[in-house]
Amino acid sequence: MSRILITGSADGLGLMAAQLLIGEGHEVVLHARNARRASDANAAAPGAAGVLTGDLSSIEEMRSVARQANETGPFDAVIHNVAVGYREHRKITTADGLSHVFAINVLAPYLLTALITPPRRLVHLSSGMHRSGDPDLSDLQWEKRAWIPAQAYADSKLHDVLLAFAIARHWPQVLSNAVTPGWVPTKMGGPGAPDDLSQAHLTQAWLAVSGEPAATVSGAYFYHKAQADTHPAARDPDLQDGLLAACAELTGTPLPGANPAR
Repeated sequence: MSRILITGSADGLGLMAAQLLIGEGHEVVLHARNARRASDANAAAPGAAGVLTGDLSSIEEMRSVARQANETGPFDAVIHNVAVGYREHRKITTADGLSHVFAINVLAPYLLTALITPPRRLVHLSSGMHRSGDPDLSDLQWEKRAWIPAQAYADSKLHDVLLAFAIARHWPQVLSNAVTPGWVPTKMGGPGAPDDLSQAHLTQAWLAVSGEPAATVSGAYFYHKAQADTHPAARDPDLQDGLLAACAELTGTPLPGANPAR
């Protein structure tokens, strides 16, 4: 039996992965944005071991979620599932002055990883759209560019792959991988998404717990339990370290064991 934390698991793919893993006998801790969402998550996954609460658009609440996790931990695996999409056409800025998309999709998994006792496995939810991401790190908060929602999302999903691969390189004791669930008809994907929703949560759950050789690799990008091609820039160690340095600067918290110079 493994002990697993899944962020953003009050609904959608995070909840589906949680229900699957609970059904397989694993101990799963959920995460929700607030108390009301936590109640919904508990009702939908009654076998869960608990629910951490915190709005991951806020650096302070990211730190709170990490503290809650460490108080209940350690974990065998963390699935960084939390994300926001690109349906909002205006740029939203968080209380910390950050792009809302970047804060939740990129900075939250970075800071949680930096602060939570390292698990044996990390799974980062990305997207096929990451292949359209811009590897230029000079304007992560969209302060100089005109806001393009789909591009901001694609960039953030490229950053998630960079994070997964950077951690795999700096933390060889941890299996760190990225996953695309496909374009599926969730609240984020929309009702017209063409991929199979029944398959969309399986790979991240498999990477979190499976002992199969195909699942016990690190620094890979997966689609439906098979390794897939990724953006070529994702393999660039200088780009990986540049993103780590940017996240460390924004949060004041470097990734332990990694001291990238931007």
